[in-house]
Amino acid sequence: MDTRQLAAFCAVVERRSFSQAADRLGVTQPAVSLQVRALEKRLGTQLLDRSGRRVEPTEAGRRLYRGAQRMLALEDQLVADVGASGEGALAGDLVLGAFQRENPDVRVFLTVSDTHSVVERVAARELELGIVGASRRHRGVRFEPFFSDQVILACPAGHPFAGRTVTLEELRGETLILMQEGAGVRQIVEDALRRGGVRLRDLDVRLELGLQESVRRAVEAGYGVTFISRTAVESDLAAGRLAEARVEGLEATREISLASASGRARTRVAEAFVDFARERLAT
Repeated sequence: MDTRQLAAFCAVVERRSFSQAADRLGVTQPAVSLQVRALEKRLGTQLLDRSGRRVEPTEAGRRLYRGAQRMLALEDQLVADVGASGEGALAGDLVLGAFQRENPDVRVFLTVSDTHSVVERVAARELELGIVGASRRHRGVRFEPFFSDQVILACPAGHPFAGRTVTLEELRGETLILMQEGAGVRQIVEDALRRGGVRLRDLDVRLELGLQESVRRAVEAGYGVTFISRTAVESDLAAGRLAEARVEGLEATREISLASASGRARTRVAEAFVDFARERLAT
């Protein structure tokens, strides 16, 4: 579920006004109305009574409001946790940092976004290189294999799914957390489910988040299970914070690809970085 829609809905409930909610959120009133209408369409029910002088939540709206507050509080906690991870002593290796140390005259700029956004920015030549988890067709972008990655079903430690192979029917009965639309992992999962005759809307998707880190923390906190890159949670699996499950008949392996603009020759710096990264991946 889109947390932006939930935030708009909660603001309207708390202010009893679309215009005041828009002022609070720093957006236009039509934008708030669109978010709320999209949420009502998604849930298939009216959430707000707009017939009086003040906007009031319906019975369904009151139920949603209580759950939405908890969900938004979790999102705030996740953002705070991610921010807090930048404090204190750091340890470990960062490939980009190591590359820069070996080439001190090179300045490194890193942008993190979903696959769709990265591909569009590469096509527009705003980025020279992109690393994406799904090779979306785009005539202005060429893709080349970089390395392979496995998408797994991750669940909280001690979850009934932990260490098991579960059926698609069992998965239907479990709360599912997803990456937002445009994420490479989500595209891979959608394609794999479709081959098994299942669509995402057939599953109990309760939460959609933009950051892989946010999804990981939500699962760890016990809010549901998720499909995620195994590489992203290897340390959590090893430490017992998360557990891995398999879905019967569902194979979701993805190729991580390098994206670059068609017809654009790589600069010497970009070529050197690609060579450097491939050497690191091979070791």
